[in-house]
Amino acid sequence: MAEEGATIDIDGSIMEGGGQILRICTALGCLLGLRVRIMKIRAGRSTPGLRPQHLSGLQTVRDLCCGQLEKAEIGSTEINFAPGRIKGGTLTADTKTAGSVCLLLQVSLPCVLFAESPSELIFKGGTNAEMAPQIDYTTMVFKPAAERFGFKLDCDIRRRGYYPRGGGEILVRVSPIKYLKPINLTDKGTITKIYGRAFVAGVLPYKMVKDMISAAVRCIRRELRELYVNIQGVQEPADKAVGNCNGIIIIAETSTGCIFAGSALGKKGVAADRVGAEAAEILLRNLRHGGCVDEYLQDQLIIFMALADGVSQIKTGPLTLHTQTAIHFTEQLTKAKFTVTKCDEPNTDSYIIECQGIGLQNKNAS
Repeated sequence: MAEEGATIDIDGSIMEGGGQILRICTALGCLLGLRVRIMKIRAGRSTPGLRPQHLSGLQTVRDLCCGQLEKAEIGSTEINFAPGRIKGGTLTADTKTAGSVCLLLQVSLPCVLFAESPSELIFKGGTNAEMAPQIDYTTMVFKPAAERFGFKLDCDIRRRGYYPRGGGEILVRVSPIKYLKPINLTDKGTITKIYGRAFVAGVLPYKMVKDMISAAVRCIRRELRELYVNIQGVQEPADKAVGNCNGIIIIAETSTGCIFAGSALGKKGVAADRVGAEAAEILLRNLRHGGCVDEYLQDQLIIFMALADGVSQIKTGPLTLHTQTAIHFTEQLTKAKFTVTKCDEPNTDSYIIECQGIGLQNKNAS
C-alpha cells in the first residue's frame, strides 16, 4: 500500500478499461487517504474519456470527503483526485442523463461506511439502464450479499427512470461502521425458490409483461422442472416512472442464502418473449457453474473483501474481466492479497476467491 498522501498513477486503459477503474481507484483513494492520478481514461472506447455518468461518480466521491478533483470534465482522459475527511451527511448527485444510479451507489457506498456520521444520499438518473445493474438487482441481490460484511444498506426507490431520459431517483441511507467483517460464501446449497418481477412503463402494453413471464417460465421449466416460478407482473404507475421501458429480473435463492439473478431490458425491435427468455438463460447459466454468486455480483464484492478484517472466501463461476480488474487495482492500492483457486469438483466450473483483508478501521466511528 502506498504512503498516505502519496500520489499513485493509474493506467485507466488496461484490462476492463472502463468506468469501473475510476470507481474502484477513487473510492480506495478516498478511504486510504491516497492521491490518485488516473490517465488514459476509457482510452479504448468509441467515445474515450469521461462521460456524464463517470463525472457524476467522481464528483460524488469528492463531495463526500471534501476532496479536490482536477481536470474532471466531459471527455477528459486524465484526472487528479486528492481526498479529504469523509464526513457523511446529506448529498444529492444527478447524472442528468439515464446514467445509472446504481453505479453512483457502487462508488460511494464503501466511502460512507467509513464516514464520521450517517449518510443520506439522493441519486438521480437511470434506475434500469443497459451496461449497469438494474436497481432491482441492487436491492434484491447485491444488498443482502453486501450486508454480510456487517452493515445495513437502506435503499428506497422513489421514482424509476429509463433510457434515454433518466429521471429516476433513489434515496440511500447508510450508518458508518467500525470495520467490515469477513465473509464466507462457499456453500451453494440447493435451490429453494425462484421468483421475480416483470414490468412495463409508459405507453407500453401490459401484454409485454405476460409475454416476458411466460417465456421465462418456459425456459426455466426445461431445466428446473420441480420448482414453482413466481414472477410478479407490474404496470409501473405513471407518477413513479419516467419514460417507456420493459424489463424483467428473475431471482433464485438457495437453502444457504445464496442469491442469483438473470435480468434483461427491452430494446427497440426485440420481442418481449425474447427479453424474458434472455433473463432466464442468464439465470440458468449462473446456476450451472456451481458457484455461490452470479457473474454480476463477484466483482462488486472485491473492494469489501479487501477492506474487511480477516480472511474472506467466495465461490464463483469463471472470473469475469470486471472481477480480474477489480482485484488488480485493489491489490495495487491496498495491502490486501487475493488468491484464486480452481475447485476440483466434477461437472462444475467454479473457483474460490480468497482475500486477506487489510482490516480498515473507521477512526471516526464511536
